[in-house]
Amino acid sequence: MLHSPSNGRRAFLIGLGATALTTPALAQSLPDTVIERDPLSHKVLRNIASFRGRRWRDHFRSLDKGAILVDIESRTLHMWQQDGTHYLYPSSIPVSEELTRRGRTRVVRKVVGPTWRPTANMLRRNPDWPRVVPPGPGNPLGTHALYLSWAHYRIHGTHDPRKIGRRSSSGCIGLYNEDIAEVFSMATIGTQVLLI
Repeated sequence: MLHSPSNGRRAFLIGLGATALTTPALAQSLPDTVIERDPLSHKVLRNIASFRGRRWRDHFRSLDKGAILVDIESRTLHMWQQDGTHYLYPSSIPVSEELTRRGRTRVVRKVVGPTWRPTANMLRRNPDWPRVVPPGPGNPLGTHALYLSWAHYRIHGTHDPRKIGRRSSSGCIGLYNEDIAEVFSMATIGTQVLLI
């Protein structure tokens, strides 16, 4: 069973699907990417996640403690609960391949209202950034964070929803705050995570 994100995005995606059935050219492009255009200028604003389907058995041996798969190419996060229930969310990804890490990790800590501290590498690239940002509306980690076994890597919310669907992070995976709240509630310490 697949559960998609909030009602507004669900209605948008259903509308795209209905349009695709009546527009052959759009139907051919949907499996690869969905393009968002400014309705007045028709300029491409940004690519958003293609919501490519994935099966947990192709990536995990079991769903013990659940499983999270982040598909960097399609900019989506898949979450499976132990009973096989599947959730799918659009995500932000790292700005470059050098900052992108792939492989297996796991959730080691869960924090509501995380404090953000930029890494030494972030501060070298952006020396004017603050050294600490406490929880609150301006925090780059948003409302919730899942800390991974890899140092400095997280799955977290965002204070800037424009980042979702884009290459916009320094290594972490970002979700809309309402989506990370859902993933946070389902994930446990030890939930397996795979970035591909």
